[in-house]
Amino acid sequence: MSEFDLDLRNAEAQLEDVEDGDSEVVLGVLDGSTDPAEWIRAVEAGKILVLSVEGDLNRLAAGFAREVRDAGGTLMRFRGFLVVTPPGVGIDTDRLA
Repeated sequence: MSEFDLDLRNAEAQLEDVEDGDSEVVLGVLDGSTDPAEWIRAVEAGKILVLSVEGDLNRLAAGFAREVRDAGGTLMRFRGFLVVTPPGVGIDTDRLA
């Protein structure tokens, strides 16, 4: 077995400053009434969007979907909702069989 040089006493100091509760889930309605830049800013701030889709998803998400994807975020339609996550936050679909 190989040995690791791991100093757990100082591990906390090595972690980025992440406050508990920093992440937030934003519930909203995707109906064209919200400026797409607002959704982009929310995702850039690390927020997860759960948007009820009221209309044509492709048309309604056109103003922000590409930018979110290009930045490393994820978009997924689930039933009548669009789930949008920031980079580094995955969507687990294993239980959707």
